[in-house]
Amino acid sequence: MKLSSRKICPLAFAIGLVVLIGVANGGEHAALPRLRVLSYNIHHAEGVDGKLDVERIAGVIRGCEADVVAVQEVDKGARRSQQLDEPAELARLTKLEHFVFGRTIDLQGGEYGNLVLSRYPIASSRVHMLPNSAGAEQRGVVEAEIAPPQGQPFRLFATHLDFGRKEASEADRQGAIRLVNERVDATRQPAIFAGDFNCVPDSATIRTIRETWLQSNSAEAFTTPVGRPTRQIDFIFLRPESQWKVIEVKVLDEAVASDHRPILATVELLQK
Repeated sequence: MKLSSRKICPLAFAIGLVVLIGVANGGEHAALPRLRVLSYNIHHAEGVDGKLDVERIAGVIRGCEADVVAVQEVDKGARRSQQLDEPAELARLTKLEHFVFGRTIDLQGGEYGNLVLSRYPIASSRVHMLPNSAGAEQRGVVEAEIAPPQGQPFRLFATHLDFGRKEASEADRQGAIRLVNERVDATRQPAIFAGDFNCVPDSATIRTIRETWLQSNSAEAFTTPVGRPTRQIDFIFLRPESQWKVIEVKVLDEAVASDHRPILATVELLQK
């Protein structure tokens, strides 16, 4: 068999070599597969029609093909939700089998709090109780280290902050922000901060968060009231800004399953 005598262009060879090296090393800013991040206050799976329907909530999550979800107002074993283990049921029904439930209070013979659902393994997790000098309902944040099979791990902080308007309530929210920021500084990993913040974009709470976090949506993203939303109190924030690329943010057109509309951000995590 006669071998080809065609010459290889030196420039083409050099470019090809650079590309191969970049692929092998991941590239300085190579993007991981796109990540779909959802934040959803599910009102313990009771819709505005008064029906308790965990499958309906799971259908919303499945429908947007979320990869990681910050869920608020989740019951576990409470009488009002038929003593269902909602964290386990949602994980099963959505096929987001990696999950962490963070209890914040005891409720009706069971527990109530925040939940992280993930398509990817959760390498570690912690549940933090937040400051409560206002003496209001205890709030918390679930910290989950998520480890995709490809690329670097990142942290998801899923929370539901106090809605009080007193100075003490604002101080508690500011304390919550400091706690999360300290954890991000300590772990030195890219992070997502998502949930129901019970504050609008021009509030002191959200302005403080934006000092160190990138708000995923730049356009209006109203999430409440659920029938005709006029305010955004549900957010997805990213840090550090240099490692995240926002592709799209939208509020899902779902007005029955809960008293909040879910917010979905499609993002890419860039390598250092």
